[in-house]
Amino acid sequence: MSFVTTADDTRIFYKDWGPKDAQPVVFHHGWPLSSDDWDAQMLFFVGKGFRVVAHDRRGHGRSSQVGDGHDMDHYAADAAAVVKHLDLRNAVHVGHSTGGGEAARYVARHGQGRVAKLVLIGAVPPIMVKSPSNPAGTPIEVFDDFRKQLAANRTEFFRAVASGPFYGYNRAGAKASEAVIENWWRQGMTGGAKAHYDGIKAFSETDFTDDLKVIDVPTLVMHGDDDQVVPIADSALLSVKLLKNGSLKVYEGFPHGMCTTHADAINADLLAFIRG
Repeated sequence: MSFVTTADDTRIFYKDWGPKDAQPVVFHHGWPLSSDDWDAQMLFFVGKGFRVVAHDRRGHGRSSQVGDGHDMDHYAADAAAVVKHLDLRNAVHVGHSTGGGEAARYVARHGQGRVAKLVLIGAVPPIMVKSPSNPAGTPIEVFDDFRKQLAANRTEFFRAVASGPFYGYNRAGAKASEAVIENWWRQGMTGGAKAHYDGIKAFSETDFTDDLKVIDVPTLVMHGDDDQVVPIADSALLSVKLLKNGSLKVYEGFPHGMCTTHADAINADLLAFIRG
């Protein structure tokens, strides 16, 4: 397996497939998953001749289960360590959910001269939690309950998320895939409880407004209008207004985990944006 060691001695696992001289597409996964969540996209894009790269966030997947650094600044710096190690240039960065926040912070703070385009899919920016400056946000009590459930019974909590709102399997008429649910649970349980617990604060309370304002590369914001995890009204619809060069694609009825449930549609639109 391939790893890079960060400045604070954390080992970050990464995948690097495809021709080394091809344009890189770098994938940033969501909470509490791993780079395996991008299987459908990585196989598609490596088949189209791209170089595809994805890493496991610290504390997630096969990366070190360290006790500290579970915040967006460290997440972005870890991504930068992978990019520097592989010397990736002219890269397209694609982030889903928490990974969208990570990708936005990476591009804003570390990506100068290395980034061609950015894609935010069901992403958490600009900020999720409700506050006086973000009155339409999600109440902090919701995230407190996430922490409570995780601490009490992480395996049961993860099963409930995957079999319910993440993929929209709780909607009337939805046909749930047990294999997809089990794969989500497997990825989550491979990571560390401390990283997942702290990560709730990172994805819900980090304000990405200033990051979005300084990003000047072409950015595609993709979001399902039935996203029950990251509501579109308080995320994508606000993010696209803050970006200097942003465009918005809304998917009617698509859930938060649409990269899995609707991989064909997402992959086609990603390819068109990258080649466009």
